[in-house]
Amino acid sequence: MRSGGQQGFFRVLLLLVLMAAGGAGVVAYEGHRRLSAPGLHGDERIVWVQRGDSLGRLANKLSDRGIISEKNEKLFYYYGRATGLAADLRAGEFVVPAGASIREVATVLKDADPLLRFVTVPEGRTVAQALAIVGEAPLLLGDVSVTPSEGDLLPETYAYERGETRDAVVERMMAAHFALLDELWPQRAEGLPFDTPEEAIILASIVEKETAVPAERPRVAAVFVNRLKKRMRLQSDPTIIYGITGGEPLGRGIRRSELDNQDNPYNTYKINGLPPTAIANPGRESIAAVLNPAPTDDLYFVADGTGGHAFASSLEEHNRNVARWRKIERAAKQK
Repeated sequence: MRSGGQQGFFRVLLLLVLMAAGGAGVVAYEGHRRLSAPGLHGDERIVWVQRGDSLGRLANKLSDRGIISEKNEKLFYYYGRATGLAADLRAGEFVVPAGASIREVATVLKDADPLLRFVTVPEGRTVAQALAIVGEAPLLLGDVSVTPSEGDLLPETYAYERGETRDAVVERMMAAHFALLDELWPQRAEGLPFDTPEEAIILASIVEKETAVPAERPRVAAVFVNRLKKRMRLQSDPTIIYGITGGEPLGRGIRRSELDNQDNPYNTYKINGLPPTAIANPGRESIAAVLNPAPTDDLYFVADGTGGHAFASSLEEHNRNVARWRKIERAAKQK
């Protein structure tokens, strides 16, 4: 004698066969009605299918979420068995439309794309800042335990699903960084004053921190490339700040004693060449700019009061630009 569960399965299977064959009668009509009847939920609802969930557990979740009624849990279970949903059950969050029937719910769970969530790491953030952003992203699991080197994350917006680990997201950021570097490095201009992709990232991180104007990046990159070629010091304020604060805002101007500090390995007013590491995570445009800088002879730049910079190829011209900027600063203080 079959168990009650087996008997229930074969009853629903028989019902589905009768329906598929176009059979009439009370049993087929009732089954069709219950499978096709609109759900009672009047709004979109999200159901989270976790790895390892059984079809029975899922039916219970749907009932708890008010997507199907408790009396229809078994019908959903047997319908899922008969239609292959049990074999194709995928982990993820799924959006069930308002009023979806059992048939429609099963179709969503079988065929729809899982709900994605997003975390954005802006360009120019340090690794510590980027990991803090990932650490605060909702519905990810675990703490961040991977430790990328400075500059080894690609600033971007990354999609993730509920239940993924934070480490998995960070590892995607690292993979994206190295994939981009593999793409751009072979396309670099000839005669650049650095030999490795790692050095390119160090310089790109400086470009990233020096300007927030995307169109300026190739020209800012050209200034630093030209200075390196002439064995001039980079004299970049953001590198000094990184050596003092680890990339956090300084909150004030750089002091003369800090400019003169020869013990800061990131003080590009005192060291020759590049600092020992990147000072932030550069984005695609800054990396591309360093590998293919603008064709200029510029050696200097200073703020121009509009959010951008005035560039110069000679110290005399640069000093005029600096004097103009100081005048703008004084006028702003007097307002």
